[in-house]
Amino acid sequence: MSQWACVSATNLSYQANLINTQNPQTTPRYDALSFHGSEIVARNFGFLSSQATTSIGKRLRKGALPLKVVCVDYPRPELDNTVNFLEAALLSSSFRSSSRPAKPLKVVIAGAGLAGLSTAKYLADAGHKPILLEARDVLGGKIAAWKDKDGDWYETGLHIFFGAYPNIQNLFGELGIDDRLQWKEHSMIFAMPNKPGEFSRFDFPEVLPAPLNGIWAILKNNEMLTWPEKVKFAIGLVPAILGGQAYVEAQDGLTVKEWMTKQGIPDRVTTEVFIAMSKALNFINPDELSMQCILIALNRFLQEKHGSKMAFLDGSPPERLCQPIVDHIQSLGGEVRLNSRLQKIDLNNDGTVKSFVLQNNSVIEADAYVSAAPVDIFKLLVPENWKEIPYFKKLDKLVGVPVINVHIWFDRKLKNTYDHLLFSRSPLLSVYADMSVTCKEYYNPNQSMLELVFAPAEEWISRSDAEIIDATLKELAKLFPDEIAADQSKAKILKYHVVKTPRSVYKTIPDCEPCRPLQRSPLEGFYLTGDYTKQKYLASMEGAVLSGKLCAQAIVQDYELLVARGQKRLAEAGAR
Repeated sequence: MSQWACVSATNLSYQANLINTQNPQTTPRYDALSFHGSEIVARNFGFLSSQATTSIGKRLRKGALPLKVVCVDYPRPELDNTVNFLEAALLSSSFRSSSRPAKPLKVVIAGAGLAGLSTAKYLADAGHKPILLEARDVLGGKIAAWKDKDGDWYETGLHIFFGAYPNIQNLFGELGIDDRLQWKEHSMIFAMPNKPGEFSRFDFPEVLPAPLNGIWAILKNNEMLTWPEKVKFAIGLVPAILGGQAYVEAQDGLTVKEWMTKQGIPDRVTTEVFIAMSKALNFINPDELSMQCILIALNRFLQEKHGSKMAFLDGSPPERLCQPIVDHIQSLGGEVRLNSRLQKIDLNNDGTVKSFVLQNNSVIEADAYVSAAPVDIFKLLVPENWKEIPYFKKLDKLVGVPVINVHIWFDRKLKNTYDHLLFSRSPLLSVYADMSVTCKEYYNPNQSMLELVFAPAEEWISRSDAEIIDATLKELAKLFPDEIAADQSKAKILKYHVVKTPRSVYKTIPDCEPCRPLQRSPLEGFYLTGDYTKQKYLASMEGAVLSGKLCAQAIVQDYELLVARGQKRLAEAGAR
């Protein structure tokens, strides 16, 4: 397992200091450290002893020597023996080990996001011939990214890979690119709005198994929740722990706020923790989000020791993740075509799919057809004859949520940050990270690039980029009070990019679960894939990859039917 180390700053001024969330009064100051937590990282990896850090701190306070900050990624956690990982691995292996088809199916898939890429990958593994069509000139769908004129990347979203993503983790292993994930320390770090510039941490100890490590992390944090609040929250979670998945799914009809009230959990628990968590999971607030979404995340995080551990991709998703999938598909005889937008689904007299008609009027016929487009786009493509079929009619309730991703390049290295994902707890922002620290390809020792998720974005999606940046700066001034001012009298903006997605992942509001379709449609030869389709990980990268596997599985299972359907079609054509 590779570990990556870099010097993140040199000759630092004496401003930033570490905080100890357990006992801030007894924490020594390391005046020249630029990132909160760097001393902890160095000590954990044996770079500094406790005595050494104390002596360095003393020397710096005398003004003798600057300190170089070392940021080190953590080794890949032990995920391969978890039940969910093994289950995902078994599903992956079923495609590779299946008997080779006498006549490979030609399957056309519209949409090269993670769901479409996953569907094509596993169909190719099973010996079939996918043709993957992407409307745009970039791979990835909701994880797409672009290079600007300076060669800098800007992305659709700030993407985090959790240990509780077994299908994603298997996919990286199958492609031989495990080393492209940069694992961070096992912590969740929240900004403190009432203490501008300070943070509160939930640290998960490596020595404890799940769920004890998560319980310990919660109990040790006394800044965000009081002991009575922790106890009431724990009691409220007992039914979810005892009831398992059946209980979790039954909570789909309640919002987070309603569920908290029903369980007698104080409002402050929602304010302190679950506003940030709701915005991170689905870009909306707890008074809208279905409690099922929160419980699924908590279930994964508490049941798996490394479930909540986070990793960043070491570069842009199209190049570092999507392209290896494309290479794999093509190596097995599949095709991937960019700039190939699906315009119309043409039907046979019996209502089944006859062909996909592209925007350039080219026509593609196949043995099976898959829509891997986001649900809002697919609803625009649904043929008139299908609209009253319950399978498609139910999709009306699934609506994408707007989200804005903001990238700001500053003229200096910001110090009040971590080599990690941070929960802003801002009314306008969700999570953010200094990508010049967390990501290899974006690394810069002299200047910071903050990537921030602006959410909820419903009221902002139509506003100008300048308005969004102005509002973002005002929030950043609270997170970096010594370094950023709304009027740019401190850190100066060198450039920015604002990426708006008017309809992103489906909005996980109450009573959506029954509307999510299975991957196999009621019409022979037509399938759906996407994070909105039925799978247990909801709207996420993991959900998209799993939906692709389930879609590929359905097609493989329908092999005999699809072959017979194709033969019938040829016979009818010959008789005419």
